Amino acid sequence: MKVVVVNDTMQDDYTYDLTAVVGKDFHPDFAPELTPKEMLALGVFGGKYLNDCQREFPSDWFVGAKLSPVKKDITLNFFSVDASQPLSEWVRKGWIHAQDPRGWFQWYCRYYMGRRTDDDSRQIKRWFAFRRHRGAVRKYCERYDFNCRKKQKQALLHWAYDAREL
Repeated sequence: MKVVVVNDTMQDDYTYDLTAVVGKDFHPDFAPELTPKEMLALGVFGGKYLNDCQREFPSDWFVGAKLSPVKKDITLNFFSVDASQPLSEWVRKGWIHAQDPRGWFQWYCRYYMGRRTDDDSRQIKRWFAFRRHRGAVRKYCERYDFNCRKKQKQALLHWAYDAREL
């Protein structure tokens, strides 16, 4: 078992254990279509995610990643639209827990790396609930029409659903 120690702008001396195989041993109800590396390369969150905590994750995740060093840049998003609420809104709604102060994607990155916690079931339920947006895209868009419901498709990418296939 490996122990990860986190020291970045949002967490000091946070530690967690990696107890599962990287990219494997997922809960049976959790089947993301994209890995964190694929998401970063496609362009998510306007390139403003994990910028100050790259040492926590494999360096190859950031090779080819679309990152913005200063501020969110929606042109880096695959669909070139803003599909994110500010972190303050997520905090206000109670979706942020102390172990993952950056939110769902941080949880997913750590889960992918092999961390398992008592918050996993909540996060997996949130991920599963988001799939309803796939149905709306399928209902109202022609397949591979990248101009139809771009914001909804970008949001799906943020939740590890491959909206390029819709």
